[in-house]
Amino acid sequence: MSEKKTENNEYAYEQELRTDLDDHTRDKPKGMALHTKILLGLVVGAGGGVIVNYIVGGTNENLVWFIKNFTEPIGQLFLNLLLMIVVPLVFSSLIVGVAGIGDIRKLGRIGLKSFGYCVIISAISVVIGLTLANTIQPGKRIAPDIAEQMKTQFGGDAEKRVEDQKKLAEAAKSETALMQVVKTIVPKNLFGSIGGENPNMLHLMFFALIVGIAITLLPGTISAPFVGVMDSLFRITSKIIDMVMKLAPYAVACLIFTNVARFGVELLGALGWFVATVLVALSIHMFGVYSLSVALLSRMNPIEFFSRIKTVIVTAFSTSSSNATLPTALRVSEENLGVPKEINSFVLTVGATANQNGTALYEGVTVLFLAQLAGVELTLAQQLMVVYLAILGGIGTAGVPSGSIPFIIGILAMIGINPALIAIILGVDRILDMCRTTLNVAGDITAATYVARSEGVKLLGGR
Repeated sequence: MSEKKTENNEYAYEQELRTDLDDHTRDKPKGMALHTKILLGLVVGAGGGVIVNYIVGGTNENLVWFIKNFTEPIGQLFLNLLLMIVVPLVFSSLIVGVAGIGDIRKLGRIGLKSFGYCVIISAISVVIGLTLANTIQPGKRIAPDIAEQMKTQFGGDAEKRVEDQKKLAEAAKSETALMQVVKTIVPKNLFGSIGGENPNMLHLMFFALIVGIAITLLPGTISAPFVGVMDSLFRITSKIIDMVMKLAPYAVACLIFTNVARFGVELLGALGWFVATVLVALSIHMFGVYSLSVALLSRMNPIEFFSRIKTVIVTAFSTSSSNATLPTALRVSEENLGVPKEINSFVLTVGATANQNGTALYEGVTVLFLAQLAGVELTLAQQLMVVYLAILGGIGTAGVPSGSIPFIIGILAMIGINPALIAIILGVDRILDMCRTTLNVAGDITAATYVARSEGVKLLGGR
């Protein structure tokens, strides 16, 4: 009884930390909302870029001088500030996310089922996103001459990376495939992997994952001080994101102006294709994958399931926060679906951090879209790496407004693409954030119903 009470207190404390973090990082209701300012910056920058490009052309000497001496430095300042916190944010957030799962040995069947479900569904979501991005190819919806200019501007370093990879592949021909995978994922020297200008995110996230798992296997008296430090680091880097994002409206205006003035209005057309691709991918996962999961695993009618959780869907869409939606999700899952409280308290609480299908899907599509814009063809191995990073990134970005952006920037830098391209999607990030948060929260509830049904619970509306 005492152990059960302690676990419940841990969940309550964890939720208190998350709510506190969310309160400190959410846009404050003073004046115009930040996402509105960013959208306004997008409109101003894009409008100014279109007008200048139409009147003087992208190669005008005065325009080139203005971009080089004014808009580019402001945009680069914003990007450098975000790049500055990538390593501490990724490391601390992933450790805190995995450590929040609790002692794996004590979780038993519920913990293993929840973890397995989250990983598999997240992997499916990223594969759906990458498949659509490869099929629709939103980043290639521009004229060939513009594409060539963008490749020169943003993809030069990526070509060098590809050549380096080819050389490494030639040198590794004598090695087995498994050995190559080991060397690619597991770092020999973590500090060497993160010490360069473009840190190896694969190595960093693998090390953080291993540390997080080790924490779950240690007594709380040993691991609690370190988790406390990581949680503080996570909060600090999250606050830094909040501070840096205050510059986003001006940086987005400058970066969008720079790119549209150089490359013309076709860039905005590609952005529209990107938004459409993300929304179609999210819809397929929401109403396709989740419906199959609910019907086959939870033994419920999908239409009735979505009808019973409509309050949660509306709350998630309007708040754009998994954490803010958690109380509603806990109540609705128990009262409308019949999921027992003891299952809800674990699956939904941990799911708000670790089961971020929509975020993983979004990160995968965004990386591929920006790679296409930069004229960089990602190999199958590189895309599988993106799947892995997106799944882990989905754990780390939970509860952090705009937290996806540093992750995406880090992956872009890692594969040699100029992170300045990230500005193109910042203006539409808010509406896509609302949509992917809805997917995240609905996914948590499907996980809870699956676990409950597998434990022999008769769900309301189930069969």
